[in-house]
Amino acid sequence: MTDEVQTDAVADEVTGFIAPVAMENDPGELFAGDRGVLDHDIRRVLVRLLQRRFVLKDRSRDDWKVLLDNQQVIESRLNDLFVRLEIDHDRGVAYKSQVRSDEMEVPILLRDDAYSRAETLVLVHLRTVYQRESSAGEQSARVDVEEVEQTVLTYFAESDGNTARRQKAIRGALQRLRNEGVIEEESEGRYRISSLVEIVLSSERLRELAAWLRDTAETRNRPVDESPTDAVDDEDSEDEDDELGQVDESEFDAGDPLAERPETDDEAEDEADDGPDPRTQPQLGDDEEGDTL
Repeated sequence: MTDEVQTDAVADEVTGFIAPVAMENDPGELFAGDRGVLDHDIRRVLVRLLQRRFVLKDRSRDDWKVLLDNQQVIESRLNDLFVRLEIDHDRGVAYKSQVRSDEMEVPILLRDDAYSRAETLVLVHLRTVYQRESSAGEQSARVDVEEVEQTVLTYFAESDGNTARRQKAIRGALQRLRNEGVIEEESEGRYRISSLVEIVLSSERLRELAAWLRDTAETRNRPVDESPTDAVDDEDSEDEDDELGQVDESEFDAGDPLAERPETDDEAEDEADDGPDPRTQPQLGDDEEGDTL
């Protein structure tokens, strides 16, 4: 018996093969029946990438380090699911995007859902403020909830309900954007706008939405007996747009537009929105605490 064991050991040493170890005795097993090969920390980051909208460096430096140290293997696992890993090192944000192809069949894992109307309108205001402050050389941009409400309320139509309902929708939008990391609440009702807003809403998409808001305001405020041509040439109509808080396109940067907004799986509110539809990053699901970064 001793000779057989020694013979096996010599054979293993010569051939370079390691004798198989029973799974129940495998120290790398994280749970019963575990056939995975990744360490716990890598698996955790991989799940968070699938679970959340964004992984932010400032919010989780440990996860960020694991992601960068193991980027190749994490990216490989996502690619196996036809999902791309996107990392913006300058802004410290990582997210995913769905691979799509006309040349082969690609099963879609991540769903395409849009922001609600209120969330889109709040984003337009936040992105405009951020653009304006950055162009002025400010290191950060901040807004108060009252300021956001005052401006965004002017974007709504009368059919969108009473003021109380609109204010509730706006505050709900701010809460969702805070969870995503687009804004950070520094004090009660006071928010700092993160650079993440540039990824969520590109300059090109902002110009498109701003033009739609102005057109919508002109149509809403145009007298019934006024012809479309007269409305375009009417200087009073332009003044009304400014009073309504419409976005001034002169504030926008004419530089290269950023990447389009990643898609999400958050349930979009069932509200009519005839304007352009800013997409969000597709998501597999939200985490248990509802944090959809």
